[in-house]
Amino acid sequence: MKEQISFLLASNNPKKQKEMGDILAGLGIQVISMAQAGIDVQPEETGATFEENALIKAKAVCRAGGLPALADDSGLAVEALGGAPGVRSARYCPGTDWDRLEFLLKNMENVPEEKRGAKFVSAVACAWPDGRTAVWRGECPGVLLQAPRGQGGFGYDPIFYLPEYGQTFAEMSQQLKNKISHRARAMEQCAAGLAEQIKTAGK
Repeated sequence: MKEQISFLLASNNPKKQKEMGDILAGLGIQVISMAQAGIDVQPEETGATFEENALIKAKAVCRAGGLPALADDSGLAVEALGGAPGVRSARYCPGTDWDRLEFLLKNMENVPEEKRGAKFVSAVACAWPDGRTAVWRGECPGVLLQAPRGQGGFGYDPIFYLPEYGQTFAEMSQQLKNKISHRARAMEQCAAGLAEQIKTAGK
């Protein structure tokens, strides 16, 4: 029987824990939230890139819990805004997710359809107690609509449209979103990287 390996997740978001846990379960990896491990650290996300912020979180949780830790940092990069809101996606303006969505739409008010390209980006980082680190990046390109569509998802999902599927992230089934999203793409690479590490360690 495959030995189970525990990884701490630098988040208490149950949806994120399930999504990452499902992907890594096949490797014999159990993903534990900070709350389950009794850890309460809130590292300041001072990085200039998604990769830097994911590493800051993974290292802090790894240090606090003494186990390998996973963290992700993700956001929306809009071409017409020079990559903004980027790493500030969750802090783009004060208020709720909806306030941030409306603020983004206002900033995109006079941008024509052909210049409304955007991409969701996710960086997944892993930190080990022995000091090793690794980071993987996933991207999902799309277009920003001028008005929200759909009831699902969260954040900027209702205005993020994928032409090849004819839907926004908020209109899409969770199963499909989990398969094609930026986080899913980063996690696929993460799973492949961790599988290689486990194989090497077992030799």
